[in-house]
Amino acid sequence: MDDWNGISLGDTVRDIVTGFTGIATARVEYLNGCKQICIKPKVAENGKMPDGEYIDMQQAEMVGEGVHITQKTTGGHMTDMPRG
Repeated sequence: MDDWNGISLGDTVRDIVTGFTGIATARVEYLNGCKQICIKPKVAENGKMPDGEYIDMQQAEMVGEGVHITQKTTGGHMTDMPRG
C-alpha cells in the first residue's frame, strides 16, 4: 500500500467534495483497486462519539498532521468497518 495521497493514519484529512474533516483512522483496499480511508470527526458537542465515514482516496486530502500513536496489536473489535 503506497498510493495513499501522502496520507498516513493519524493525519487530519478532509473530503474535498463535502468538506467532512477528521482523523484518518483506517484505510481499506479492495480487490478491484478501490482505496478508501476512514475519516473520524471530533466528538460531538453532546459528548457522543460520531461515526467515521469511508471516502475514496481520490477525494481525500491531508490538511494537517493530526495525532500519531504507537501502534500495537490488540486483536479487538474494529470500529467504523466499511458498510457493505
